[in-house]
Amino acid sequence: MSKGRRDRTVKAREIIAQQKAAERRRKVTLWTSVAVVLVLFVAGLVGYSVMSRQNAGKLVTPASAVDDGTAFALGTGPVTVDVYEDFMCPACGNFESASGEKLQNLAEAGTITLRIHPVSILDRFSNGTEYSTRSAAAAAAAAEAGKFLEFHNVLYENQPEENSDGLTNEKIIELAKSVGLTSETFVNAVNEGTYETWATQATEKFSDRYTGTPTIVVNGVQLTGPDDTVPTTDLLTQTIEKAAG
Repeated sequence: MSKGRRDRTVKAREIIAQQKAAERRRKVTLWTSVAVVLVLFVAGLVGYSVMSRQNAGKLVTPASAVDDGTAFALGTGPVTVDVYEDFMCPACGNFESASGEKLQNLAEAGTITLRIHPVSILDRFSNGTEYSTRSAAAAAAAAEAGKFLEFHNVLYENQPEENSDGLTNEKIIELAKSVGLTSETFVNAVNEGTYETWATQATEKFSDRYTGTPTIVVNGVQLTGPDDTVPTTDLLTQTIEKAAG
C-alpha cells in the first residue's frame, strides 16, 4: 500500500472515530437533558402536592361568614334564627324539607335574619371520605361566590344516605354547576379543601355549646320540641312571631 493511500485510510478512520465520539456525546447530552426534565417534573409534582396539603391545612375563613366566622346570613330581619346543620345528617334533611322554605321566605320578607351554620359532626358516617367536612367546606366556597343558598338547597335535594361514601368532589362540582357555580376558584376550593380547616374549627365552636344537629336557636335561645325533639314548623313560626313582638 502506497504511503498516500495509507495516509488517506488513517485520516478516514480518524474522521469515523471523531463522528462516533460526537454521536456518543450527543446521546449523553440528550439523555442528560431528559433526566433533568424528568427530575424537574417530579420535583414540581412533589412541590404542588406539598403546597396543596399545606393549603388544605391552613385556616382560611370565608370573608362572607358572620357570627365569629361560623355562619352565612340571609336577610336582615330583627329576629335572629341560627340553624346548625350537617349535610350528612338525616334529621337535618327532614328539618330542611319541613321548615327550610318557611325560614328562607321569612328571611326574604325581612322578618328574620337567618344564619346557617354548616358543621361536620358526622364524618364518621361517610366511610372515611369525610363528607360532612367536605360539603361544609364546599358550602363556604359557594358563599364566597355569592351562591350559598342555591348550593345549600341543591345539596339537600341530593343528600346522600348516612353510612354511605357521601358525594364525591366531582359530584359536588357537578351539582354546583346546576345552580350557576362554574368558576375555577370554586372548583379549586373544593378539590384542594380550601375551607376544610375552617369547617373543623366552626364545628369545634359549635360543639362547645351544643350537641346534635339540627340545632335551632331563636334570638340566642335554643328551641326544641317536646322531649328535646326538633321543633316543628308551627312551633318555630310561633316562637319567631313572639320574638318579633
